[in-house]
Amino acid sequence: MTTYIVVADAARARIFTRDALKLVEQESLVHAEGRLHEGDLVTDHRGGEVQESTSSTSRSSGEEGAATNHEDELFAKQVSERLYRARVENSLEKLILVAPPRFLGRLRDKLDGPTAKRVIHTLAKDLSKDSLENIQKAVSDLR
Repeated sequence: MTTYIVVADAARARIFTRDALKLVEQESLVHAEGRLHEGDLVTDHRGGEVQESTSSTSRSSGEEGAATNHEDELFAKQVSERLYRARVENSLEKLILVAPPRFLGRLRDKLDGPTAKRVIHTLAKDLSKDSLENIQKAVSDLR
């Protein structure tokens, strides 16, 4: 069993394992919708705009960014399910989460109880596009 380090944002999650002090990237999950803007997410299947005025209704109803939030939730759930599988397969002993603050919160919320108990550190920072060396430096003191 090893330490898993998940470095994520709303569109990509890089899963590393750490044995001793060396990080090895095991997997990369991609969620292309996480890179789209709200207007691009709120279209019908034919690519046309949905015929609902969102300019005033969404702001007044508190639904600003609803499609983006929904996509973030879906991806956080996908990442948490991957971590759940690692835990039940007995390969995940400890877990470190690195993500921008908003996505980090979503990811923590989606973890099941036993997996959440394996979280030993979190780092609220976007390192998803950083090099392996930068990620290694950022998490080297987190044990």
